[in-house]
Amino acid sequence: MSRLFKKTSKTAGLPPGTLIHVGDKKTEKVKVTIMDYDESHFQEKECKKIEECFTFKDKPTVTWVNIDGIHQVDIIESIGKAFNIHPLVLEDILNTGQRPKHEDFDDYIFTVLKMLYYDEKEKVVKTEQVSLILCQNFVISFQEREGDVFNQIRERIRSGKGRIRKMGADYLAYALLDAIVDGYFIVLEKFGERIEGMEEELVTEPKHETLQTIHALKREMIYLRKSVWPLREVISGLERGESPLIKESTHIYLRDVYDHTIQVIDSIETYRDMTSGMLDLYLSSISNRMNEVMKVLTIIATIFIPLTFIAGIYGMNFNPEKSPLNMPELNWYWGYPLALFSMILILLIMLIYFRRKKWL
Repeated sequence: MSRLFKKTSKTAGLPPGTLIHVGDKKTEKVKVTIMDYDESHFQEKECKKIEECFTFKDKPTVTWVNIDGIHQVDIIESIGKAFNIHPLVLEDILNTGQRPKHEDFDDYIFTVLKMLYYDEKEKVVKTEQVSLILCQNFVISFQEREGDVFNQIRERIRSGKGRIRKMGADYLAYALLDAIVDGYFIVLEKFGERIEGMEEELVTEPKHETLQTIHALKREMIYLRKSVWPLREVISGLERGESPLIKESTHIYLRDVYDHTIQVIDSIETYRDMTSGMLDLYLSSISNRMNEVMKVLTIIATIFIPLTFIAGIYGMNFNPEKSPLNMPELNWYWGYPLALFSMILILLIMLIYFRRKKWL
């Protein structure tokens, strides 16, 4: 549950634009990689110092600077000064609990969104905040840690396949957004498999652990919805915006990302409804099992009521020698077998009756 509520007490009471990293503490070294390209040129390098990427600022080629690790505030601050990024934007980059959004600052467009992973071992969704800054010929991406869903984009840039090397920085920003949104579908497929397996378990043999799993699924869906739902506004704002940084030819691709975002949100809402329905199904299954047990116990008790009645009467032991009304059958030669036969006959009649009524 702690993932749903990020602690932001570090920034409480501080002046706006104060740069403090809010998120998981990390000790890894920040990794800065650069991909500079156009249709006929390509260069890729890893920077040992952040100042190395500043020389690409005024080049006419498209440059993608990717920063893995935002826990070193001085690096983020240096980038902000070099590219004239507003302190409030830098503050949002360092705050990993930031809600997905986009802001247009004329000279650049700032976008925040969540990158989702599905942990197979822990069976939970993990998120990473990704911040993008789109300039005229520049894209800067900030990630919390190394590892992302951008490998296919890097391969396309290296090989020159597709139109990415022929397009501008706005198309590169679109490609990064599209890769993140496509990653959502992989996570949703995992959820679909879990929900399908849970439904089969609920119908066949629900257990106490099943209820815990359902509650865990509900928390995961809330967490997923919180991470994805605002993305619709972000993509819509980029697609409908009038910024000169995004060319008209790129708007059609952003509309495609918007459609994918709507599909993701619809799937999340469907899974939320299914998860809520599974809780009702669990309670119904438990109630049905209890009813079945009670039905069996009731039938057994009902069968033994007349048998107990007969046994109770003949257990009174009245002396027939004192009166002819005092159980004369106690002196019958076949009295005991006749009493047992009567009990068996009553049992059979009741079982046949219950069977015809479909109670058994």
